[in-house]
Amino acid sequence: MVAGVDHKALRAQAVPLGDDRAVTVNKRSLIDKQLSRYSRPWSTLRELIQNAADASASRVVIKIDTTPSLRVPTPQSDDPSAHLKHVLHNHTISQWVIENNGHAFRAEDWARLQEIASGNPDEDKIGAFGVGFYSVFSISEKPYISSGSEALEFYWKGNDLRTTRFKPPQVRDTVFQLPARDTGSSVPHGQELFSLCKFLTGSMTFVGLQSIDLFIDDWRILHLQKSIADAANLELPTSLNRSTSEKLMRVNQVTQQAVQLEVEWMKALESTSGLQNHENNVTLETTTKSVFSFFKRKLETPGQSTGKPEQEGKSMANTAVQNMTATSKHKAFFHLNKVSLSTNVNRELGAEFLRLRKKLPPKANSWHSPSKLFASVVPENKGHVYIGFVTSQTTGLAAHLEIPALVPTVEREQLDLNSKHIKEWNSELLRAAGIVARISWSSATMDLQQQLSKYPGMMEKKVLASHELQEVLPAVKWLYNDFSLFSSRGFVPLNNVRVAPIDLSFVEELPTIPEQFVQLGLIKMLREGGDLKDVQIEDIITILEKSKKTRTPHQLQQLLTYLATRARANTISQQEVRTVLDATVASDEEVAPTQIIALNEIKEYINPDKIPPDMPVPPSTIPFKYTKKLSKFDTDALGFRELEPLKWLQWLVENSRANGRLTSEQNIETSPAFASNVLKALSKNWSGLNQGSKTRMTEILENRTIIPTKQGMKKPSETYFSSVKLFADLPVIVSLPNVKEGFLTALGVRKTLEIGVVFDRLMSGTSQQWSHVDLIKYLASVWDDVPTRDRERLKSTPVCPAETSEGKPSQQRYRISELYEPSDSLRRLGLPILHWPGDYSPRSKEARLLGTLGLRDAPPYTDLVNIIATAGQSANFSLRECALKYFVENSQSKGYNTVPMASVRIPFLPVQGSDDKLSTPADCFTNERVAVLGFDLLRSDLHKYAVLFGIQTDPMIDRCIQRLTKKPPRSKRQAREMFGYMTSRIGVITNQHVEVLGSANIVPITTLKNAVDDDGDRVRHLPPRMCFLGDGGQLASMFDFVDFGKEAELFLLRCGSKQEPTIFDIALLLTQQPAKMLDELDPDRYLEVLIKMANQWASFQKDKSLIEKMRHAPFLLATKVEAPDESNGRQDDDEKGGSKRWHLAKASDVVIVDEIGNYNLFKYHVLAAPQQDESLEAMYEQLGVPGLSSLVEERQKIMGLESNNRPDQKSALKLQSIIRERTRLFLYDYAKESLNSNRDSKWLESNLIVQTVRSIVIKKSLKGTNIKHVQEKTATMRQENNRTWTICITEKYNMAQVARVLARLLLVRPKPRDSMVLTEFLRSEISGLQEQGINVDRILRQKEKEARVAQEMHQRQLEQEQRARDEREALQQERNAQGGRDADLPIDDAQDPMPGNFPGAHDGRDHEVEDTRESATLFGGFKKMFGLDSAPKPRSALLNGENVTHNDEALNKVERELPYPESELNEQRNVQGPPITPQQLHDLTQTALQTTRPHTSSTLRSEPSVHKVEEMHTTCDAKPGMNVVFTGLASNLRVFLDDEVLKAGTTPQNFMNANHAGLNHFASVLQDCATVYKIPRESLQIFYDEEGTTMAFNQNKSLFFNYRYFQQDHLRMLEQGNKDLPVRHWATTMAHELSHNVESNHNVRFQNVFQALIETHIPSIADVARTRSAPPVNARPQPPPPPPPTGPAPPSRQTPPPPRQGPPKPSSTSAFKGAFKR
Repeated sequence: MVAGVDHKALRAQAVPLGDDRAVTVNKRSLIDKQLSRYSRPWSTLRELIQNAADASASRVVIKIDTTPSLRVPTPQSDDPSAHLKHVLHNHTISQWVIENNGHAFRAEDWARLQEIASGNPDEDKIGAFGVGFYSVFSISEKPYISSGSEALEFYWKGNDLRTTRFKPPQVRDTVFQLPARDTGSSVPHGQELFSLCKFLTGSMTFVGLQSIDLFIDDWRILHLQKSIADAANLELPTSLNRSTSEKLMRVNQVTQQAVQLEVEWMKALESTSGLQNHENNVTLETTTKSVFSFFKRKLETPGQSTGKPEQEGKSMANTAVQNMTATSKHKAFFHLNKVSLSTNVNRELGAEFLRLRKKLPPKANSWHSPSKLFASVVPENKGHVYIGFVTSQTTGLAAHLEIPALVPTVEREQLDLNSKHIKEWNSELLRAAGIVARISWSSATMDLQQQLSKYPGMMEKKVLASHELQEVLPAVKWLYNDFSLFSSRGFVPLNNVRVAPIDLSFVEELPTIPEQFVQLGLIKMLREGGDLKDVQIEDIITILEKSKKTRTPHQLQQLLTYLATRARANTISQQEVRTVLDATVASDEEVAPTQIIALNEIKEYINPDKIPPDMPVPPSTIPFKYTKKLSKFDTDALGFRELEPLKWLQWLVENSRANGRLTSEQNIETSPAFASNVLKALSKNWSGLNQGSKTRMTEILENRTIIPTKQGMKKPSETYFSSVKLFADLPVIVSLPNVKEGFLTALGVRKTLEIGVVFDRLMSGTSQQWSHVDLIKYLASVWDDVPTRDRERLKSTPVCPAETSEGKPSQQRYRISELYEPSDSLRRLGLPILHWPGDYSPRSKEARLLGTLGLRDAPPYTDLVNIIATAGQSANFSLRECALKYFVENSQSKGYNTVPMASVRIPFLPVQGSDDKLSTPADCFTNERVAVLGFDLLRSDLHKYAVLFGIQTDPMIDRCIQRLTKKPPRSKRQAREMFGYMTSRIGVITNQHVEVLGSANIVPITTLKNAVDDDGDRVRHLPPRMCFLGDGGQLASMFDFVDFGKEAELFLLRCGSKQEPTIFDIALLLTQQPAKMLDELDPDRYLEVLIKMANQWASFQKDKSLIEKMRHAPFLLATKVEAPDESNGRQDDDEKGGSKRWHLAKASDVVIVDEIGNYNLFKYHVLAAPQQDESLEAMYEQLGVPGLSSLVEERQKIMGLESNNRPDQKSALKLQSIIRERTRLFLYDYAKESLNSNRDSKWLESNLIVQTVRSIVIKKSLKGTNIKHVQEKTATMRQENNRTWTICITEKYNMAQVARVLARLLLVRPKPRDSMVLTEFLRSEISGLQEQGINVDRILRQKEKEARVAQEMHQRQLEQEQRARDEREALQQERNAQGGRDADLPIDDAQDPMPGNFPGAHDGRDHEVEDTRESATLFGGFKKMFGLDSAPKPRSALLNGENVTHNDEALNKVERELPYPESELNEQRNVQGPPITPQQLHDLTQTALQTTRPHTSSTLRSEPSVHKVEEMHTTCDAKPGMNVVFTGLASNLRVFLDDEVLKAGTTPQNFMNANHAGLNHFASVLQDCATVYKIPRESLQIFYDEEGTTMAFNQNKSLFFNYRYFQQDHLRMLEQGNKDLPVRHWATTMAHELSHNVESNHNVRFQNVFQALIETHIPSIADVARTRSAPPVNARPQPPPPPPPTGPAPPSRQTPPPPRQGPPKPSSTSAFKGAFKR
């Protein structure tokens, strides 16, 4: 296909040239093809019978007129059978006559009859397509129809179908006479006649006729008569949703009608064509049987058939041979259901219906369906869908459905399910049929249910016995075709019946399919289809929840076994098991339920190994007899837990009370035998219990009388083992065999005497008292057997005296835990010491016991802190120092180093500079600089113990910020100290802190220039964000500058202070104080600031409030030309007018000079925006500054437009020719968006006229003023109509004025330079333009070639179309000459080409169109004459933040400074290759930037290679070999030396020392370029060689750059401070190497990526080139680190050397910087 072909334009050109012809239809072929679609026999009769039904006919008579045979004579006998047989076998059909008594044809009926595809518009009629009647042409060529007083005859004239309409004598019936098309057609007989009768009989099922008669001549072969009784309404189930799923239809009513069908037929129908041959008797018998069976099957109802069909068939066959004219009769009775439904058709469906069927869908609908599935008129297997007559579409049910509203295909054999809207209609009708089937089924089920109610099993037992099932089996088998099924519970809806795979007698209420019926075919089908389901757990749950019956023990065991089996098989969940159990209630006895078991309360089961089964258990435990046959896995699957001994014990204890469930013999506190059994069971399980259970069991039993003793039942703590024999009256345990000693010990049974007894019996009375020392020694000897309670009592009892100052025991006794062990260091602290006569050994047995009882060996840190704090407050400095010394010396041994001292809130630490003041660890610090913020300093001699005391070096930064903001510095000295300290903490200052500090008033600002530092009255505070650092220079008077030293400056920078105001700060200040700013700056610098703002306008757009201020603030700089002094005389030249004055004005008071002519007229009366910069004009426009042209009203008066006053037009014609020719050259280099409404050279050729007039006077006025100017012009422009423009010129016209007029017509915003360029184009000769470097011939040839190609293509297309027409006409004439029926056959024309298509465009080949357009610099040399470096850019580019002028200059510079020959770039522009989409190009550039990586090896070695590039005009890609070694670092970039340089004697150290300044310069340039492309600096390397052409190369995505080229071309520029050209050069080089990250060769893919990188980053390159400064050259390069392991490196790439450049121009500095530079 030809790419870029405008098919619409080609079609618009081709259509007017074609000839108009009507589409013709070959009617004969159309009807023949339509008839071929009627595959079902007797389709013509079907259509005519249906038309009779639509005409409300009750009777149809079909007559076949015959023609006698010329070969076989008529029988001479008088036997009617012989004559009839002769007619059937020897006559031929002469015509068919079909009569009906329906209403006569109306005018519209006659009209539709003569029009193909004009169906019946009646929405309640079946006819839709208007083609059914034409089926008569299958049997007749000249159909004749008479109805009422009119008649019509069809006839053929060639292939054209025509009609003749006339008025015969009026007839009563409608008659269709169909003369036989084939006069040799035999009369239907045998199987054919049988098929016809079968068809007519089936037609009576649903068609609204009462009778049909079939005659052959005068013999009535078949008579059908139908009678219908009154209808009765069927009950509609209330639970049934009678609306279809799409809500399109709703079933309103279903009525049932009794129908009687009577059939009378001749015996001739039972004969065959082989009746005369004796050997065909078998066939006769078979056929007779078939006929008989058909009528019996069609007409009999159940119970009417008598005798055997076979015998009756044979009898009828014999009779048929003897008397063919005899008749047989039969009657049948059945029911029909008539359905009434309403429709809700939306507008879209109705419109589509009207388009396809030429009538709307019916608003209400009714149709029929059989009422019983086993009715004789319904087939036994699959029924058919009737649409008046039977179709091939089956229903899937044993029932016919007659739905007139269904839309069939044209041949009426299938339903139309292809068309979207018709499919929706038909589908909804079928859904409605399903609803009706459900209603019929429900009615039939109710009838059978009433019949089955006579069985006693249904009324009494509700479950039928086996012999009863056999009685109802036939009816049930039929009923299983319904939705209600017969089950063990009688007739139940299908969704409630289940199939039980196993015995589920525990839910006997569940309706299940009897086992005798499970294997029935329908049951299997329902199960396979998912309609009949097996018993699910949900069914059991439902039965158990609704049932009020309790389960027997046997049923309960069955249920538990069933649940356990399914749960272990993972077929039911634990939640389902729990739900079943919660719903189950069982009786504990088989016969009379005396105890109810509610399984919702059952949680545990008994493990006989732990708890005896005969012991009483809680009611939440299931009796053991129900679980004894279940395994542990089964009980776990049921969710039962094992009854734990602890829970069992708790229940025994709780129910031992008077109101408990247990008897007195089962009371653990009163019955020794029962208590012994319980303790024995608990002792057996004791070792297996966890500690928590043991503790809880001990708590339950220790305070209860559960131990049998000699003195009766006692508590465990009151009893002793039999081994304790110190006193005879002690309660010793008895009758506890097999109870473990450890268990009894744990309960509290004692092995030693109680401590109270010891106190009472041994320390009081008449015996000698023991001292506390004796008591401790006794307890130490038996301590292991002392119970825990006695130990606790001993700890809480005051038994020991303290030591007095004289060394004697105190009168008061203390608890042991209140005393300290005897020690001199503790005595010096004034602590209570235990009195212990004699030597006290800390390692003795008694000392260990005292320690266990709580004797202290050291004070806790809290007591020690209180001692230190109290001593400090009371000026007891010796005690304080002693306590501090004890704390430090014992920090390790006593664990003081592990305590949280930082959390102490008691002031106890001495601070620097005051003996009286104390501080907490959290409030004092060791960094002396924190004192400036008012924090306490720890005493200097304690600094080395700061960690021990929990003291931090500095306070938390939040506290520092709080102190600083609460009490900011009042002088420069304080600010220097505070901010200097905050600088030391800058690492922990987060962004949240910066938000607080940046807006806090903490920076002191002196209000007077002579203010002193500490004079607080002259100081104000500002937030850091509103301050600037340094002296400020000129800006100091406009902004707040501060200088607190270098250290403090870092903190302020972190808080948001700036080194200098940003452009946003300047803009805000300009809106607030424009006059002051203009006073501080001269207008030139003020203008530079505005230009800087314009260049960054995209950033301003984010601040809507600032832009709004700028719209209304008088800060815009504008010029106004002062009117000249009239005393000086008239000034004809505008340039000699008054001087320009600068003014500040609002946007609404300034105008943009968009037309220099208007400005020269009104310059004394307007404030004009500066014209130095286009981006500045764009900003002015965004702020609402209007263009001057919008304020100037222009009226022109042109003389000589009238035809009688028009001068000679030769000059106009010549100028028009020049304009058409030169504008092609002028507009060739302009972007499409620069053109005014796409007005190009082609537009000019058809829409521009040049006309010579006599004079032109222009009157211009300034809106809102009375200022007017009248000028005589030599050229102007006027619009004739919506498209045509006229340039009016005088006879002596000025070409510059013509150019200005033409530029305004062609360009969106023409500039003066555009008019100048156009003037030069119009004035210069073609040869002059060629001398200036413009390839005029090539451009003109390109235009001529395009026009010629288009003309040639159009001409070839016309010729092809003409040849095709000639060929068709010749072929048609040839066929007409041959004659016959083929003359009117359609001609298979060759496929004509698409209108407007190019010849050969359809052959699948791509046609290349030569692109001869020059490069973007085609007119570069010519434009430079006028300061034009590129084509004009649209203003939208300026408004998007692009400095177009700057970018164009940058682009030109980059193009001029490309480090590759121009020939290579031109060569790359012409490469051919596959196109790359913008998205693919974007992905490639991102990959190129993101895949760079550092070179980690210390060496790089590769072999040279040459790669042929097929796509390029160049021959090959050459890659020289590289062999370099790591030498050192320059500004963190790795430097490599060529191996040849090292072999020549140059050492790495000497090279680095000699070139350290240049290498640092080069590294700075490369790092700036890396910033442009946002790539890691680690991926850049520098190398040096003595010779070669490699400027840079890419090695495995690591970039290497040659220092030799930089040293030769750019080092001197850097040393002079000019970084502009080097940055541009090496940024381009870097883009080249980055492109090799995605493509190693110089092909099209590489070139696309390279150009995209350059174009995308031109603004960033320009900005970096202007703003970056050279790095310090004093930094010495770093020596190389030890070389890492070396490895092989892949081949390198050669980059062409750069062209040598002349001396560079000095780069300009930033406009903002320059604005304030003195």
